[in-house]
Amino acid sequence: MKEESIQFTLNGKKTEITIDPTLTLLWVLRDQFGLTGTKYSCGSGYCGACTIIINNEAVRSCAMKVGEISGSEIITIEGLSNKEKLHPLQKAFVEKDALQCGFCTPGMIMNAYGLLLNNPEPTREEIIEGMEDNLCRCGAHIRIIEAIQAAGQEMKGGKKS
Repeated sequence: MKEESIQFTLNGKKTEITIDPTLTLLWVLRDQFGLTGTKYSCGSGYCGACTIIINNEAVRSCAMKVGEISGSEIITIEGLSNKEKLHPLQKAFVEKDALQCGFCTPGMIMNAYGLLLNNPEPTREEIIEGMEDNLCRCGAHIRIIEAIQAAGQEMKGGKKS
């Protein structure tokens, strides 16, 4: 196993780790950095529970090697809020009761954040399409859509719905 030094920004902090570059990013985030909000579920990039933001794009961390992130900016669910208040998406998920068991919620929020970064005012149909590949078995889909709409309004400075 050949190790490499990999530099990147993690939740706003310059970071460097010397590690086997073929390790899966998901497990490096969880095991090396203790960021357990990023969940393991399917292991093949299908369900979205491991979604994080890399360079302002939603990415499945279980399908990515840590060696691919050199120089990147990474945000996990732990880096979305500041220490004093929740991010508008996190707040909206709570206010709209858009979670039940909570397992898929971090991936849902991070995928929604990626959607809103690239489309600050998505239509209901665009939200449904953008969230289609994040799987939830609890059935909170309508409330998830409402939470994303409310957060989008708050993020762009408009009034909440």
